[in-house]
Amino acid sequence: MPWIPILVGITAAALLLPRLALVQRYAARIFTAEGAPGGTTAIVFGAGLRRDGTPTTVLADRVSTAATLYHQGRVQSLLLSGSTRGQRYDEAEAMRTLALRLGVPEEAIQVDKEGNRTLETCQRAARAFGVHSALLVTQRFHLPRALVLCEAMGMQAFGVEADLSRYSTRSRWIWEMRELPASFVALVEAAQARQARRGVDGAAQAGSRTGGPGDT
Repeated sequence: MPWIPILVGITAAALLLPRLALVQRYAARIFTAEGAPGGTTAIVFGAGLRRDGTPTTVLADRVSTAATLYHQGRVQSLLLSGSTRGQRYDEAEAMRTLALRLGVPEEAIQVDKEGNRTLETCQRAARAFGVHSALLVTQRFHLPRALVLCEAMGMQAFGVEADLSRYSTRSRWIWEMRELPASFVALVEAAQARQARRGVDGAAQAGSRTGGPGDT
């Protein structure tokens, strides 16, 4: 049927274009640890644990990169964000243990145990932890999506790639395929977040013009 190739083409474009747009938009805002600009905080995104509760290679690379940023004086603190599922699965705590082992002092570490998604990590970094300027630490494939979401929360953010290991071709392929629909969702979520922020800012401005009860 002639409409099938058209439908396939539309679907492919709908998946590819958001990913390509994000990659192009943020290419100049992604750095290695050695070339990263300064920031107040390094936000480290969760990436899963092994069966024994220790970080996976991907997650360990993220924490190691963040520790390097701290030791280089590029950030003053680390915000380790991960999910928690019972006593045996605590990403943020496993990240904290590794960061301590890598020489990051306890007082320079903040832990967010409710970072279940990239969106939630960015939301909570801005709202619960008051982060306004950050270096986002994750693998390069993930950085464009993380950047658009954290910026949508009003954060000044740059990306730092944490590709320290040689990941398998299969893993890289899976990650890139997953980013196609995830990038589309991120753009929608970022637009919603910006709209919500504009609504809050507009209400605050209206309140300041009218004044509160008892104001003169």
